[in-house]
Amino acid sequence: MIIDLTDTTSSEIASALLKARRSAGSPAMGMVGTIVVVVDEASHHDAMKAANEAGREHPSRVLVAILRPGRGASGLDAEVRVGEGIPGEAVLLRLHGELASVPESVITPLLLPDSPVIVWWPGGGPKVPAEDPLGRLARRRVTDAAQGRRATIDFNARAEGYAPGDTDFAWTRLTPWRALMAAALDQYPTKVLAAEVVSAKGNPSADLMAAWLQCRLGVPVEHKTSKGPGITAVRMFTPAGAIALTRPDGAVATFTIPGAPDRPVALKRRTTSELLSEELRRLDPDDVYAKTLACMVERDKLPADAKKVSAADRRSTQAAVAKAAAKTAAVSGKAASEELEAKAAKRPAKKSPAAKKVAKKTVVKKAAAKKTVAKKSAGKRVAGRS
Repeated sequence: MIIDLTDTTSSEIASALLKARRSAGSPAMGMVGTIVVVVDEASHHDAMKAANEAGREHPSRVLVAILRPGRGASGLDAEVRVGEGIPGEAVLLRLHGELASVPESVITPLLLPDSPVIVWWPGGGPKVPAEDPLGRLARRRVTDAAQGRRATIDFNARAEGYAPGDTDFAWTRLTPWRALMAAALDQYPTKVLAAEVVSAKGNPSADLMAAWLQCRLGVPVEHKTSKGPGITAVRMFTPAGAIALTRPDGAVATFTIPGAPDRPVALKRRTTSELLSEELRRLDPDDVYAKTLACMVERDKLPADAKKVSAADRRSTQAAVAKAAAKTAAVSGKAASEELEAKAAKRPAKKSPAAKKVAKKTVVKKAAAKKTVAKKSAGKRVAGRS
């Protein structure tokens, strides 16, 4: 059911929601929270679609606010959607004029009581989300630095104004990468000399990944650029070789550990709805993200040489890889030689020409002897009959 309201109020929208629920035959609410989406007119459709898809896992009331500040008259238009494949409730709000500068006055009466509030800015978000009028209402504030114009500056500002509950999709995209790299060190505990992150230019997730590695490992982490898409490789250099996770196509990655065969790993680039669903699973403060933001600020202050992998570390790793390859080749060569020797032992020995002549004469003599014996036997049988 879709209900269009023009030049309306928050109370009329709440009444329309109640009416829509009763018409759909479900007056009770089974929603777990409120998702407030602050977006512009151009991208509101994709944002609402992503929020509704995430609602299949977390049924929520989705309030999509399109702010249209200007000198015109203040006004509020709304579109209420219940049913039609929507797991919860969706309300599209257009705030005009001066009303757009105080969106909390419209949003607050529409929040579900006694349930968490999540505010999401698909277009990048404010520099300090906790100081935003809508951000103050939220338990969780989600931004997306990949959609901002100057991601590094935004991260520095967010690090200074961080409040528990802040997070960013650039950090959420790193969850599988961080899990795999941590698991690699669990499987192969060793000393890490340095690390590097390779990604497309201007990728904020790569900046966060480099800061996280440098903060956790305490080693230089170099950030290199590639054609993408997104992050294409993360490598940790060790005395025995590189622990690497490479994903050149954005779908399937290759997981490499010294002394073990390469393994393919499904590591596709996730959709916006999948990222939002992950953030809705945990509503407590992300302390690791907060520490990474602080490390990112410290990393920006370091000289360029301190953020590069030294030539000595690269040579050490390359030498270890070459040594392992030579050892593997030697083992393979030895196995091949042993196999050839075993086959040679099974083959019969070749006879010389003289031995062949003697063998032939022996065969002829034996044949002649058999014929003689056969003739004598035949003569005796004839004699007996007569």
